[in-house]
Amino acid sequence: MGEGPSRLPPSPPSRHGCGFLVLDKPAGLTSHDGVARVRRAYGLRRVGHGGTLDPAVTGVLPIALGPATRLLPYLPGDKTYRGTVQLGVRTGTDDLEGEVLERSAVPPLDPEALELALARFRGEILQVPPQVSAVHVDGQRAYARVRAGEQLALAARPVQIHGLDLLGWDAERGRLELEVRCSAGTYVRALARDLGEALGCGGALASLRRIAALGFGLHQAVSMERLASGPLPPLLDPLDVLVDLPRQRLDPAQLSPWRCGRSLPRTVEQLPEGAVAVLTPDGNLAGIARADGKGLLLPRLVFDAAG
Repeated sequence: MGEGPSRLPPSPPSRHGCGFLVLDKPAGLTSHDGVARVRRAYGLRRVGHGGTLDPAVTGVLPIALGPATRLLPYLPGDKTYRGTVQLGVRTGTDDLEGEVLERSAVPPLDPEALELALARFRGEILQVPPQVSAVHVDGQRAYARVRAGEQLALAARPVQIHGLDLLGWDAERGRLELEVRCSAGTYVRALARDLGEALGCGGALASLRRIAALGFGLHQAVSMERLASGPLPPLLDPLDVLVDLPRQRLDPAQLSPWRCGRSLPRTVEQLPEGAVAVLTPDGNLAGIARADGKGLLLPRLVFDAAG
């Protein structure tokens, strides 16, 4: 390889040297590939992602670096997508990447009829995952068993569709554009399939872009070209995304006991049971505690632990 522009070391958001990077994943790249490229770029082994994207799906892929990998369970799980659904076709994967199983005529539809159909998919619904999906079936991924020639009867699972908006309708092509705000575990491919079935003609996902995930948005995303060309983008401070957690700042005398894993008295007023972001006296993230509902904070994740 030829010499590229000189790189500056990334600017850590705190003295713990951990943070987040949001990739704008292009089509054709797996989430695992994205993590590998970030790992090489920053020279870190401890790198993980939040929320797998299929290779054909583009958009927001949050990447945690260093100790921030341990914060992924504390981030909000909801995601937002914009996608295109092709009506009049059924495929083996519920998107246009798969084998076409059947084609049907698309009935005459107008935005009002589409809105009526969409209404039944808002709120909490039961959804059967696509045959080619990452759900576990008897210890194996569903897609592995399907590719080995099996036909699976996957169980329906509850998912939450917080918002489902019709952005556009192309009657001539039988295509509609949607924005979907949903809980973790929702398959937009399955939503496209089920919407097509509800309209009586079948449907498959034509394209999909994730515009928000785990509290991160597309406006924070970095392209693969930016990652490769340097200087490396600075990491995002974990406190910028842990906005839903109550916070308790330690006084100087509490810092050493905290780093030794000792429980601390709670000072946050009216704090229910649940996770709490614990801050050092100078305002950096010291870790995550659990409020026990009895006036104590129990350490669950301690940065710069002693011993």
